[in-house]
Amino acid sequence: MSFLLGLRAMHKFLVMILFVMATSGATNAQTVSKSLAEKLGYARDAKLVIVHADDLGMTHSVNAASIKGLESGLVTSASIMAPCPWFPEMADYAKAHPETDFGLHLTLTSERVFYRWGPVAPSDKVPGLVDSNGYFHLNWTETTHVNAKEVELELRAQIDKAMAMGVRLTHLDSHQYRLFENGKEIFQSALRVAHDYKLPLFVVRDWFADRPYLESSLSPDDVVVDHTVTIEPGVAPEKWADFYAKALKDLQPGVTVFIIHLAFDDEEMRAATRERDTWGAAWRQRDFNFFTSAEFRALVREQNIKLVTWRELARAAK
Repeated sequence: MSFLLGLRAMHKFLVMILFVMATSGATNAQTVSKSLAEKLGYARDAKLVIVHADDLGMTHSVNAASIKGLESGLVTSASIMAPCPWFPEMADYAKAHPETDFGLHLTLTSERVFYRWGPVAPSDKVPGLVDSNGYFHLNWTETTHVNAKEVELELRAQIDKAMAMGVRLTHLDSHQYRLFENGKEIFQSALRVAHDYKLPLFVVRDWFADRPYLESSLSPDDVVVDHTVTIEPGVAPEKWADFYAKALKDLQPGVTVFIIHLAFDDEEMRAATRERDTWGAAWRQRDFNFFTSAEFRALVREQNIKLVTWRELARAAK
């Protein structure tokens, strides 16, 4: 009898151990699979949006429109281009407004024909990044030999310049997506810099299928947003608001970054972008008009969208 009682006690003990292990495993799995929205304190199916203005520092017009957008409360984040002529104005504003969500728009190309900029690092240290006139290349082509070590050197120079001028950075992203679309070595250079400066690097989960090296290069601690929306050439000016309204109504759960480009359609901006209309003065004015509008504010409320910032994402990831 005592033998049978001993077996029963042993059985109960084993069942209890297995239950604890199973419960612990499930809890760990839930923790590992916790979504970014949940880390921010929202439900898993919440729709969170960062309204992110690119290209600050490019011109005074871009700066003025972007500041107005940020101060409206509808544009929640922005990133600044350290190599550009109007960077000092934006750095001064950022220093005076440390609560504003400013990242650095890491820049390696100078795509406008008549309005150019070059590297922050000495040109002789990054010869592969510049053309015969010392400016960044208009574009990267098959004949452009970009050295990942030079890229890393220039990225560090841009970050150091911004920080030295008082910009309290919340994140890093890439002008024209150059750091994400040009191979594993260049992406890993950017990621290494982001890790060294302890800043999130803008990476989107939706990109993983086309560029597997992005996901394989990331650590478990890296912030990865779920989706991104940006308007492309081909959308007619009169359909601008319709495009954004549809994107907001079709929003998927998770964190979506709307990449927008703000400026006023004024003489300065028209001169700087006069060789083509894409991302030009009128384009940027349309973005400004929509994202500071009563229509956008109403859509955010009606669709139960929560506007968030990169600073919040960085804190949630810690």
